[in-house]
Amino acid sequence: MFHRFPITRLLDRGRQNDHVLRQLGSSMAFIAGALNAGGFLAVQRYTSHVSGVVSQMADSLALGDGVGALSALVMLACFILGAMHSTWLIRWARRQRLRGGYGVSMMEEALLLLLFGALGAGLALHKGLFTPPTVMLLCFIMGMHNTIVTKLSGGLLRTTHMTGIATDIGIELAKASYLNRRSRLPAVQANQAKLRLYLLILAAFFVGGVVGALGFKHLGYAFSLPLALCLFLLGLRPVWYDVRLRMRLWLAQRAMAR
Repeated sequence: MFHRFPITRLLDRGRQNDHVLRQLGSSMAFIAGALNAGGFLAVQRYTSHVSGVVSQMADSLALGDGVGALSALVMLACFILGAMHSTWLIRWARRQRLRGGYGVSMMEEALLLLLFGALGAGLALHKGLFTPPTVMLLCFIMGMHNTIVTKLSGGLLRTTHMTGIATDIGIELAKASYLNRRSRLPAVQANQAKLRLYLLILAAFFVGGVVGALGFKHLGYAFSLPLALCLFLLGLRPVWYDVRLRMRLWLAQRAMAR
C-alpha cells in the first residue's frame, strides 16, 4: 500500500490507491501546515521554507552579519540531515523487504515531535548556540516530514511547502482552460485527478496552518503532542502490517519444522 509510485501510475491503479495517496498526502500536509504556522509562533521562524533560509543566509553575508548567515546555514544543514535520515530508514526497510519503511520514519518523526513538545520551552532558553536547539530540531523534523511523501510519490509531491503545489495547480488549470482548435495534434487536457489532489493538499496545508497557529497560541509547545499522536498513528498502520506478516511467516516456518 505504501510503495513508491509516480502519481499518474498510482491514480491509475484504482480507487484504493487513489484513496491512500489522498489520505496520506492530505494528512501529512495538514500536519506540516500546523507545524509550519504554529512552529513560527513557538520559535519565531518558518522552518520548512528552505528558499527563505538560503535567501536569509545570502542577505546576512551581504550585510556582513556572520552570525545570521551561520544560523541560516545550521537550519539548512538540519533540514538536509532530516531528509537524509528519513531516506536511510526507507531504503533500509526496502532492503529488508518491509512495506513499512514510511511508517517507521513517521513514527520516529512523531517521537522527535514529542521531544520538541516536551522539551521545547526549556530548549528555547538555551542561548549558547548560533541557532536555538528548538529551531534545529524542528528543521530536522520538517526535513523528515517532506521526504516521506516525496519518496512515496516518486518526487512529484511535497507537503511542507506549497510553491510546487501552487505551480502544478496553475499548470493543470491552464490545461483545463486551453481552447483546443481543430487540429491533427492531440488535444490539451488537464489531469483532473492530479488537480483534485493538489487542491486537496493545498487546502489541508492551509487548514493545518490555521489550526496550528491557534493551537500553539493557546497551548504553546504542548500542542505538538496531539500532532505527534496523529503522525504516530499514521505510521503505525504499515508497520503493523509488516509485524503481522512476519509473525505469520514465522508461525508457518515453525509449523513446517515440526
